[in-house]
Amino acid sequence: MLDHRLLFVTGKGGVGKSSVAAALGALAAERGKRAVVAEVHRRTDVEHVVTAAGADHVSIDPQDAMEEYLVDQLPRALAELLSSSRAFAYLAAATPGMRELLTVGKVWELAQDQRRTPGAEPYDLVVVDAPATGHGVAMLAAPKTFADAAMAGPIARQGRIIHEMLADPARTAIVAVTTPEEMPVNETLALRDGLEQANGQHLALVVVNGLRRKRLTAEEAGALESHREHPAVTAALGLHVLALEQRAQLRRLRRHIGAPTTTVPYIAGGADIAAIARRLDGALA
Repeated sequence: MLDHRLLFVTGKGGVGKSSVAAALGALAAERGKRAVVAEVHRRTDVEHVVTAAGADHVSIDPQDAMEEYLVDQLPRALAELLSSSRAFAYLAAATPGMRELLTVGKVWELAQDQRRTPGAEPYDLVVVDAPATGHGVAMLAAPKTFADAAMAGPIARQGRIIHEMLADPARTAIVAVTTPEEMPVNETLALRDGLEQANGQHLALVVVNGLRRKRLTAEEAGALESHREHPAVTAALGLHVLALEQRAQLRRLRRHIGAPTTTVPYIAGGADIAAIARRLDGALA
């Protein structure tokens, strides 16, 4: 998994995809790779954890990406004129899919041996904390959509180059993150279908985050039923039912997803990036 050049991590909002992306970046750095975790929409949720682990962190803003692209593609005077043009900025922002194209274009640039930024070193691995499921699919499909629409010219050529990398399973892998609950599992299955239909891509791995430990056997749970009036027993039985429901959703996911899965246990007190990295390290070994 970490031998890919691009690793997109997506999933339903709130399932822990940013934590998984940070853990993958930290794990890659631990294995001696020059890695960067790229977040979108100016998010910096896990920056300190990622950099402390030895990986780089970048927050991608479509406006910044557009200005960088213009400087690279056009004569400097024209690039500065367009970058400072409010009308051009409004036009770019209003064009459907343009923000996704600019974002994924910057992601692609980070994964090149010859970086657009003067003096910038190439990365062995770019881990993308991608937008939530639907927007993530739109971002991955944007280069092909624009290339097909333009048919010829620099946008079509650039779109095809980026799409070729995104659609190449040897260079790009897509990791879905979910929790073992009905709606997130449904969305993960929809993500699989959306990727295949939009771009012909397949999930390389599904990380099931927050799996509760099953602490009681069926016999033990049955024996406790007669003491349900006690608050501690009520809480224990509630967690037991939750653990059973999560495993039912996990089985449903594995039955239908058609991709490798791994689990990350529920961590009390919030996301522990180091613990998630250790868990993924074992799963990816």
